[in-house]
Amino acid sequence: MNWKNQKGYTGIDIAISVVVLFIGITLIATLSYTVNITAKEIEWKSMATEIAVEEIETIKNTITLENINTLPTDTKETSKTGFFKTIEVQDYADINTNKIRGVVKKVTVKIQYKFKKQEQTIALSTIISKES
Repeated sequence: MNWKNQKGYTGIDIAISVVVLFIGITLIATLSYTVNITAKEIEWKSMATEIAVEEIETIKNTITLENINTLPTDTKETSKTGFFKTIEVQDYADINTNKIRGVVKKVTVKIQYKFKKQEQTIALSTIISKES
């Protein structure tokens, strides 16, 4: 009997095909997971930035140097669940000792959130000054 003339698949051919197919599916699944996690991380960071920008705009439109000390500086949850904000007010004279106290204040809004069990923070700052 001449084995070279026989056609068909052997067990080794099928095993190799299954291994190659499994590796391909694994690579596609890993890539898909990575893309989804990255997209979700960007989405959370964008939401935190949006909250910080809204808070900065509210502060700039409603707060003056005279009533800046009425800003709550404790950490509290925002209107969007899972995001927490902290507001810090610092006199510019504390940063640059050559400046006069009470003329310029730096307001920093920090938004904290957890992503993949890690604390993430976005911080935006603005300057409030006395009007001349």
